[in-house]
Amino acid sequence: MTTRTQALTGADVVLPGGVARGGRLLVRDGRIAEAPAAPADRTDGTAATATTAPAPAPGTAELDLTGHWIVPGFVDMHVHGGGGASYTSGDPEEALRAARTHLAHGTTTTMASLVTGDLDDLARSAAALAELVHDGEIAGLHFEGPFINPGRCGAHDPTLLRAPDPAEVRKLLDAARGTTLMVTLAPELDGGLDSVRLLAEHGVIAAVGHTDADYATTRRAVDAGATVATHLFNAMPGLGHRAPGPVAALLEDERVTVELINDGVHLHPAVMELAFRAAGAARVALVTDAMGAAGMGDGRYHLGPLEVDVTEGVARLVEGGAIAGSTLTLDEALRRAVLVDRIPIEQAVRALSGNPARLMGLGERVGSLEAGKDADLVVLDAELRVVAVMRRGAWVHGADRLPGT
Repeated sequence: MTTRTQALTGADVVLPGGVARGGRLLVRDGRIAEAPAAPADRTDGTAATATTAPAPAPGTAELDLTGHWIVPGFVDMHVHGGGGASYTSGDPEEALRAARTHLAHGTTTTMASLVTGDLDDLARSAAALAELVHDGEIAGLHFEGPFINPGRCGAHDPTLLRAPDPAEVRKLLDAARGTTLMVTLAPELDGGLDSVRLLAEHGVIAAVGHTDADYATTRRAVDAGATVATHLFNAMPGLGHRAPGPVAALLEDERVTVELINDGVHLHPAVMELAFRAAGAARVALVTDAMGAAGMGDGRYHLGPLEVDVTEGVARLVEGGAIAGSTLTLDEALRRAVLVDRIPIEQAVRALSGNPARLMGLGERVGSLEAGKDADLVVLDAELRVVAVMRRGAWVHGADRLPGT
């Protein structure tokens, strides 16, 4: 089952405007040809039944997915690896293994995140991964470091950190040949605000993270063009009642989207609820921040040059014990959001797909189930577990588990 015309019927379809019960999607030539109408507002809080679509043309393969969910393919804007592989290595084969691991969990669009390393090594890795961006295997690159605060370095090698000199930031952008979508930096460091301006001028997301910035400095960074909070709450000062710090500045500003790692380790459910309420569903991006152990078992791994032990799914540095990214996949983030945090599924899906797609400049193609967009979608069972994944109209995972196949 690849790019022929397919009608997916009977599922509960999560749309930007709500859930269409018993909806029907028509997929043709790699794109969504027809989508169910968004349900009308209901005063009783229930979702409306989808508007009946015209009957598909003769020869269309019809797949009855009653009892399932259909959601847009997930978009991960912060992920370092998976399947035992890391993006930072710059090895294209490793990068493909990482991307395909997350693809099997519903992530149809991924931004490859590189951790702190020697500047020349990062430039070489970026140049190699740029080819995969041009080939459409990954959506773009994210440099998380080396321009971060040593006092908030987390699982980054402190000996390789440096102030965000705009000339060095530009060196990485040049090496990536137009494929850089985001750079995380600490704006309080020398050159920080100038680097934020540089990134904004080049259409690259400037993200505030691994920072000791105070409230006022964070506000100046947003005014200079920063639009993302890298894993809000983690690797930055906590929210204080006299010194509100970066958390308050990032949550309150309508220009900022906040990343949240919803793995039950990085954030307490009450903090998840606080962030969703403060920012609103339109300004949250659920990310994995996953390292190479995602999709694998416990054991010893690497995150950049540092060794990591994974025990019961929690990744920590061998030296010092700091949390070292996650082993999360976005399907698990969705389940936690809906089943544990009680976030409405359409809001959770927006945070997993629509919001990151918009930030990455891909919202016209991916991130929601609308006619004309790429047919990137995930079929879930009643417990929100992945059954099958479609990318650009082709079933790339789980086709043999679909009903009637």
